[in-house]
Amino acid sequence: MPSLIRLDDPDVRCVGVVLLTAVLLIGALVLEHGFSLLPCALCLMQRIWMMVAGIVVAVSLAHDTRRRTYPVLAALAALIGAGFSLRQLWIMAFPDSAPACGADISYLIEVFPAADVLQAMTFGTGNCADHSVAIPLSALAGFVMIITWALWHLHRLVRA
Repeated sequence: MPSLIRLDDPDVRCVGVVLLTAVLLIGALVLEHGFSLLPCALCLMQRIWMMVAGIVVAVSLAHDTRRRTYPVLAALAALIGAGFSLRQLWIMAFPDSAPACGADISYLIEVFPAADVLQAMTFGTGNCADHSVAIPLSALAGFVMIITWALWHLHRLVRA
């Protein structure tokens, strides 16, 4: 009996990656709005890079999944996002090395110059150590899955 879903089809794999990013982003929004868990600066950076990776794969799906540019860009976005996940895990593991607790990110955006906001979002604040370790770990797992997909997809494109 033939399978309805062909996992060797690059379009199917791209849809899977877009769904993965959507599920992770929806999960983050549920934590924020459903459970009133305000995201820290590093959480927001992880969301941004997850969105970038998902958008790149969606554009690949709409344009041409056989182009090598898209998996490279998706892997790059996921690699940057994974770096922010690792930074948050580092701050959680070693809270003494965390920067001082600052104001809420929405307050920073309203009051401080863009350079200060970008620094807080890049390096994190002491607030980044307050959340559960499951949040950056799930984001990191998602980023690793996207990187794995991109490398596998790129390998299949080069081999073809």
